[in-house]
Amino acid sequence: MRYSPERKEAVLRKMMPPHNRTIRELSKEERISEATLYNWRQQARDKGVLMPDADAGPEGWAARDKFAAVLESAAFNEAELAEYCRKKGIYPEQLSRWRIACEQANDWDRERNRKLNKEQKKDRNRIKDLERELQRKDKALAETAALIVLQKKVKAIWGDHEEE
Repeated sequence: MRYSPERKEAVLRKMMPPHNRTIRELSKEERISEATLYNWRQQARDKGVLMPDADAGPEGWAARDKFAAVLESAAFNEAELAEYCRKKGIYPEQLSRWRIACEQANDWDRERNRKLNKEQKKDRNRIKDLERELQRKDKALAETAALIVLQKKVKAIWGDHEEE
């Protein structure tokens, strides 16, 4: 069934803040299949429209939607930010946390590499210590084997003096 662009836009607005209606609610109310509503929401997201998941609330928004909200509000002053947050149904504190998360998003790789290098250094040191210990034990084993061989040769040459 074909829906007019006006109806589609009206339904999509109901999904967005401040209404934040779930797809299930809208499906029953508007008598449009849930699959169609999911498709409309995805198409709007693909066009860059901030379309949060109403089922989860602002903290359950997809990372892409949070990032879009941070970008949209980046240049706002305090009054504009408050108005934006009211329209979107979020708190300025949430937006601030999302901004911090976005700023730190690219540091995860550097931090992970730093931890990995630390672990590798520990592993290299442990390997060196184990190799030194293995060398020491190999020398001790070789020395013990040499002493046993010498004892056998001494017994073979002079015989066993314990019997006398």
